[in-house]
Amino acid sequence: MAKAMARQGLVTTVSSPAGTAAVVGWVGSARDRVAGARGLLDDVGRSGATSRLPIGDYAAVLVCRDRIVLMRDDRARIPLFFRESGGRVSAVSTSARSLGDFEELERRYFCRYLTGNMAQPHSALTPFSGVHRVLGGEIVELSITGQMRGRVRRRVGEADDLRVSAAEGLSLSGAARYLRLALENAVGRRVGRTTACHVSGGTDSTSIALLAARLLGAGRARGEDLVLLAGRFDRGELAGEQPYLEEAMKEIRRLAPAARPMIVDVRDVADFDDFQDHAGDADEPHAHAFRAPFWSRLHGTAAELGCDILMTGCGADPIADANPMHLHILARTGQLRQMTKQARAWAAGTERGVRDVVYHYVMRPALPLAAEQITALVRRGTVLGGLGSFARPRWLRAGFARAHGYREASIAESRFVLGRRPEESFFEAANYLAAPDAVSWHRAPRDGFFLSHPFLDREVVTTMRRLPVEATFHPGRPKAVLREAMKDLLPSLIRDRTVKIPFDQLYARGLRTHGDALIDLCRSARHPLVEEMFDIEVLCRAVREAQLGVGNAESWDRMNSSLALVAWLERLAPRSGATGAVTPVIDGCCS
Repeated sequence: MAKAMARQGLVTTVSSPAGTAAVVGWVGSARDRVAGARGLLDDVGRSGATSRLPIGDYAAVLVCRDRIVLMRDDRARIPLFFRESGGRVSAVSTSARSLGDFEELERRYFCRYLTGNMAQPHSALTPFSGVHRVLGGEIVELSITGQMRGRVRRRVGEADDLRVSAAEGLSLSGAARYLRLALENAVGRRVGRTTACHVSGGTDSTSIALLAARLLGAGRARGEDLVLLAGRFDRGELAGEQPYLEEAMKEIRRLAPAARPMIVDVRDVADFDDFQDHAGDADEPHAHAFRAPFWSRLHGTAAELGCDILMTGCGADPIADANPMHLHILARTGQLRQMTKQARAWAAGTERGVRDVVYHYVMRPALPLAAEQITALVRRGTVLGGLGSFARPRWLRAGFARAHGYREASIAESRFVLGRRPEESFFEAANYLAAPDAVSWHRAPRDGFFLSHPFLDREVVTTMRRLPVEATFHPGRPKAVLREAMKDLLPSLIRDRTVKIPFDQLYARGLRTHGDALIDLCRSARHPLVEEMFDIEVLCRAVREAQLGVGNAESWDRMNSSLALVAWLERLAPRSGATGAVTPVIDGCCS
């Protein structure tokens, strides 16, 4: 499997006098992976440990003359794990499953996983005792015989940052120029030999595809081909997206006439199709496995065409819009009149109540666990009623939660998602929530590519983080800076739309179709940890309530995560041909 990934260009191995590096993904530019890997090796070999992490989607193992270095980029798209005992690392892999002992599961991990959709990727815990995750932006240094020397998380360099002085007083048009430049750079880094862009007809994916088409059409990128990948629904509410999709395709092909539109018929796709396979075969429990059928259908088409990169519009909702946590700054600094004024404007612009806006962006960040407990009490009566991101779901047994640190995990997760400065934590949390990378990673050996998300590029995130709220927040016009940045390319039909049809229909149809099978999965589960962890009948009641439309997105996410965990445990066994080959660290070498 590792050799196949190397042939596909997913793994790049280079050597120099400084040592040898194996890089999964790409550093600097997806088009020139060898140069990026050599640059990383030379930098680490020369300086001892690079002080500034280069931009890219990568995990790397570098064997230098006097040490071994494990590292990941700060956006953490590609996984990396190591097995450690007694201070010595014995093996490294991109698969936790290939390193783990299936009889020694880490129960604290499951409590952390169950606190929310973001809990896995930014926590060092894995499902297996003695197997640890290299975190995003982290450098782990070992001796040449595998002895642990240290773990350091590097602060990303500020070379791409907008200076605060430059950001102050920016108008909407000035902010748009900064975002446009950052997006062009992010897309340019990701253009490959055969580039696929997911196009849905929304502002986000259309913007990325237009920028790629402009680069390729103008000959400013060396890509050979552009594929426009879209799913078509000819019935139901999602059929309403068709006019926007057609307009997007027309405009993209105007810029790049040779672009190939690939419209995939997905009318028969529903969430939870083949759920046990999608959730059970993943390297770790996969909270978004219910949505995998849709993505897998599109991925299969891109793979047949030999694409080596697939760009999406994921991440634009939290990154390229005004940051609502600015209200928390105003409340925290005593500017209550200004906070109230902006909360009213935010409520009017998003068609929500002022009380709802203040609750979500002022009260809840200040006291997240208390806010959830109060909400659960007010909305009691159903299994899903009032269930938020951190409170213990009723189907998770209280004894298991107490014994394995669920409350501590909830506190840790709430601090990560909201933090002391929620307006900053907001961006970091978005990086782990917005992208369905687990689907891409699981399918990578078969497809020959990883997903890549320009909106989650470090330069784009840094740019939006620096922009003042006065330049980004325009009531009634979501993602105003992005629309302004792309006004010369986006067709008016797409640029002026403010509402996009969600995928709720796929979810509802999936639950109607597969609800009984999901309940059977829970009741027939034989892994001892399922019974130890869950009150199965309560979890089954949650599925029934969700089928009836009870609950909200947060409560459904909690249920989906638990169902994925049940499926994963039921399929837990050594897997031949695991995605991440094990690299042993033995007798002074890393082979």
